[in-house]
Amino acid sequence: MAEIRNYTMNFGPQHPAAHGVLRLVLEMDGEVVQRADPHIGLLHRATEKLAENKPYIQSVPYMDRLDYVSMMVNEHAYVMAIEKILQLEVPLRAQYIRVLFDEITRILNHLLWLGAHALDVGAMTVFLYAFREREDLMDCYEAVSGARLHAAYYRPGGVYRDLPDSMPKYKSSKIHDEEKTKSLNENRQGSLLDFIEDFTDRFPTYVDEYETLLTDNRIWKQRLVGIGVVSPDRAKALGFTGPMLRGSGVEWDLRKKQPYEVYDQIDFDIPVGVNGDCYDRYLVRIEEFRQSNRIIKQCVKWLRDNPGPVITDNHKIAPPSRIEMKQNMEELIHHFKLFTEGFHVPPGEAYAAVEHPKGEFGIYLISDGANMPYRLKIRAPGFAHLAALDEMSRGHMLSDVVAIIGTQDIVFGEIDR
Repeated sequence: MAEIRNYTMNFGPQHPAAHGVLRLVLEMDGEVVQRADPHIGLLHRATEKLAENKPYIQSVPYMDRLDYVSMMVNEHAYVMAIEKILQLEVPLRAQYIRVLFDEITRILNHLLWLGAHALDVGAMTVFLYAFREREDLMDCYEAVSGARLHAAYYRPGGVYRDLPDSMPKYKSSKIHDEEKTKSLNENRQGSLLDFIEDFTDRFPTYVDEYETLLTDNRIWKQRLVGIGVVSPDRAKALGFTGPMLRGSGVEWDLRKKQPYEVYDQIDFDIPVGVNGDCYDRYLVRIEEFRQSNRIIKQCVKWLRDNPGPVITDNHKIAPPSRIEMKQNMEELIHHFKLFTEGFHVPPGEAYAAVEHPKGEFGIYLISDGANMPYRLKIRAPGFAHLAALDEMSRGHMLSDVVAIIGTQDIVFGEIDR
């Protein structure tokens, strides 16, 4: 019988399950992984360094490009850090809009995670289902900011503008005749809030569809149960956050433990796993779909009943309205100074963290009183998770590495930053 020898193997970056830019050097004994060595940095864009050389406001769009699946949540941590040093009050309506879009973003992120994870493991259909729902939520992004992905919607002091009163509609074309277009536009007749409310009514049945396809699926369970087990103590020691930590049975969620914006006024539960394996992390994220849906419903109800300002009226920080700018010399000067020089932040430092779909996303900001940060450090949740890949995949088969990369929900924009 031929002898089996240890050999080194490159997994990725071309491999579809490596999600773009992960180069994983695996030390194999036959088909069993002895050691996994992730090589990162193939998507490094020096975001932290670039932020030191431009006014605060101009770095907001850079945040979108970190974790490019959870765009607005990245912005949220950044503007919160600025607001902390400025000691800026954010209008209540703006806080509710932020929470609303944080949860829409959480669903967007988990939909992509579910589709990609299932596709990596071998289930094709879920991917198509998940993208059907992503399309609706992308339309919400587009309605509010003009962009489907990189929104740049959150601003220090609030959000860029109020929620629109109308939704973009489909037009009839060669592909869709009048009747088809009419049915597509059925839930787009009202405002954005009406559209989101309609989505929250439909979404639980969609989650049930994903569960029908996967939760009790024999192959899915064989591929996930007992794979990549992390004990609660080990998860804490490795710096896990988010669903990775909760999947191991640790009830830690910044929205509950260190509430920011209006999360302390909203009713929702934190799903927690038991076994700390890939299957439990899957179940945690599936339940997060339902909890996010609950939060969105409550935000929509509150936003309907309470109109008001959506950005601070301090024109040293936020630009005045176009009408004021064109009628009033003082406002014109404010506008000019804001868009040429930007605002100055008093000397100090702040750390702001949000419960990002992947874990704790933090921004550590040091200001020396100038119009740009002295130093910016981004705490990416995926970084700690990827560092644990070696420990999680040791002793597993090569095919399990794919499932473990999937369960970690890795996006390289934030890891390489």
